[in-house]
Amino acid sequence: MNKFFSFAALAAGLTLSVSATAQEQATTASSNGSYRPIPNSDIMFRKTVWRAIDLREKQNKPMFSEGKEISRVIMEAVKRGELQAYKNDSLTSTYNPQEVSANMSYAEASAGLSDEEKAAGFTQEDTSTDDGWGTPAPKKGAKGKKAAPVKKTPPPPASYEYRYKDIYQMELKEDMIFDKKRSRMYHDIKTVTLLVPSTLSSNVSGIEKPIGTFKYSDLVKVFRANPDKAIWFNPQNDAQHKNLADAFELWLFNSYIVKVSNPSDSRLDDIYGGQQQGVLAASQAAADLIEYEYSLWSF
Repeated sequence: MNKFFSFAALAAGLTLSVSATAQEQATTASSNGSYRPIPNSDIMFRKTVWRAIDLREKQNKPMFSEGKEISRVIMEAVKRGELQAYKNDSLTSTYNPQEVSANMSYAEASAGLSDEEKAAGFTQEDTSTDDGWGTPAPKKGAKGKKAAPVKKTPPPPASYEYRYKDIYQMELKEDMIFDKKRSRMYHDIKTVTLLVPSTLSSNVSGIEKPIGTFKYSDLVKVFRANPDKAIWFNPQNDAQHKNLADAFELWLFNSYIVKVSNPSDSRLDDIYGGQQQGVLAASQAAADLIEYEYSLWSF
């Protein structure tokens, strides 16, 4: 009888231990954005990689078809409240829909004065306070008396949202993991970030500006819930369009590496001293990861 109770207690303890482990793994997976997390006990090798995706490239155009751009699908889901946006790929702080919309907007630049107008003595000040030649303009108040000039505050410049076609730059964060149980390398996507391209004339900062970062697991839910919009367009066969979630799973896009995890958290172009050197380093990094996977079979 004592042996029976001991065996029952051992079985109950193992069950609780397995449940606790499963719960811990599920919580970790939901917090890092992974859609198909791999248990830590099965991971032999892992390297975090950041990739840039230019949706204007020929191989990426199926994700950027007219009226069904991936940027449109994501932003409309944010506006409907179906998708949570984060400030960065650490996923520790969030944006509300209004902040995301502001990140995707730009202010109309003021036309300013021409060179001829500046040479003639005109200034950017409100012309209602002077006569256009630097002399205060007289204003009459009550009983014909001259009133003090009133300086009017010009209205703020108008703000406009970028077109979805303008948002053609994305950044993907993934863990390249070698699963020793299945003996293969996996691309475990964590996050996708939408960026305002630096090449847009309306982006006066001249640098890429993040609009928002999104968990890949959340994006898969949005793509699956909107199959009529989240389409990877098949240019060869209209009967074989795929869902954007399938396109990511099948890796039906082109990208290039911009950062590999390192102690200083630096991008490749910063490490190697220039954009051109960074492109060469990206090709080398991709080749090194492929060679590592192949070399595993030589032992």
